[in-house]
Amino acid sequence: MKRKNPVKSRQVYFAPFVAALLALSGCMSGGGVKQEDDSVLRARAVERWDMLIARKADKAWDYLSPGYRETKPRDAYAEEMNNRGIRWSKVTFGSQECDADTCKVRLLVNYNVNLGGLAGTVGSTGPVVETWIKVKGRWYFLPEQFRPTKLGKES
Repeated sequence: MKRKNPVKSRQVYFAPFVAALLALSGCMSGGGVKQEDDSVLRARAVERWDMLIARKADKAWDYLSPGYRETKPRDAYAEEMNNRGIRWSKVTFGSQECDADTCKVRLLVNYNVNLGGLAGTVGSTGPVVETWIKVKGRWYFLPEQFRPTKLGKES
């Protein structure tokens, strides 16, 4: 009677276990890429608002989608954004919901408005929902007037 080699027998049982572990770790690392992508989008959305708060709209222009930048020169955008009657003072990230290369980003923005007269300057906080798109691996803000519509309704 031929005796089985115990080392080979253990290798047979051990190999499927190792293969299963490798498969699971591959699934987990794929999730890490998405988390990294989410944190990049979160950072870009807040950075853009930080620039608007600092009245550096000429730098915030770089966060606009390439298509929008083709229609609005940097200096025109900067002048429009920096000379508004509203003064933003703080931004707080809320959440984001993504579908492939498009995300809805929710933020809370603190602002001050000078109403004049006895009312003076009034401060408040308002929700902002932005659409961000990924173009060539990079996230960009897509202004509302450039969002595609479906059957006459905004998406």
